[in-house]
Amino acid sequence: MTPPIAADHTAQAVGTDTIGYLHSTESGAGVDGPGMRFVFFTSGCQFRCLYCHNPDTWKLHNGRQVTVEQALSEVASYARFLKFAGGVTISGGEPLMQHEFVGELFHAIKQRFGLHTALDTQGFLHERVSDEWFDDVDLVMLDIKHSDPDQYLALTGQPLQPTLDFARRLQRLGKKMWIRYVLVPGLTDGDADIERLADFVAGLGDVVERVEVLPFHQLGKDKWAQLGMAYQLDDTPIPTPEQVAQARALFAGRGLKVT
Repeated sequence: MTPPIAADHTAQAVGTDTIGYLHSTESGAGVDGPGMRFVFFTSGCQFRCLYCHNPDTWKLHNGRQVTVEQALSEVASYARFLKFAGGVTISGGEPLMQHEFVGELFHAIKQRFGLHTALDTQGFLHERVSDEWFDDVDLVMLDIKHSDPDQYLALTGQPLQPTLDFARRLQRLGKKMWIRYVLVPGLTDGDADIERLADFVAGLGDVVERVEVLPFHQLGKDKWAQLGMAYQLDDTPIPTPEQVAQARALFAGRGLKVT
């Protein structure tokens, strides 16, 4: 069943008492949006990606409970610097699992500090929110895990189509996007799969500012063991520089800016 569209929060006063759950925060991050970022990592995710490096974010209530006001207080001391050097990113987990809290936090960040905002998401739950919800989001960093529906389902446990629909929705809204693609040898490195995704992304037009090809790593596998879960990619190597360059070239060949 399609989740209901959320009410437009932008027409209301900022609800700074709204409760959310945070896994962690990071200040001075340089890889989660333009410039230096203060990053909120929310708890809760409905995906079960085989290469997830933060499986401890999957359960919503494992996070630290905070109000919007408390979250704002964590940004406040960095706001003057971030105004000129970067902004705030909300990542996860999956932020749209807490769309009311995240939407009100974005709105409050805009009202109180006037900072650049970015949302890092796989977009699966986008139908929970109205178009107006995105008024307080300057950039969407959209994770697309695979271009083949069957492989996507095997990799994440969820269907691909909602993510593609979300990308087209952002195109319609004129919302700037960065596309993120994790390159996993043996899973997401097939030329035909990358070319299919590159064609789709190129078709989104100028709203796509860049594509980020992110090499797979093994940094999170110890967390799987700590949580008592089987990690299926223990023998998967990290991609070689040549494999990364090949993937980037396939995207660049469609006229896309690639990093």
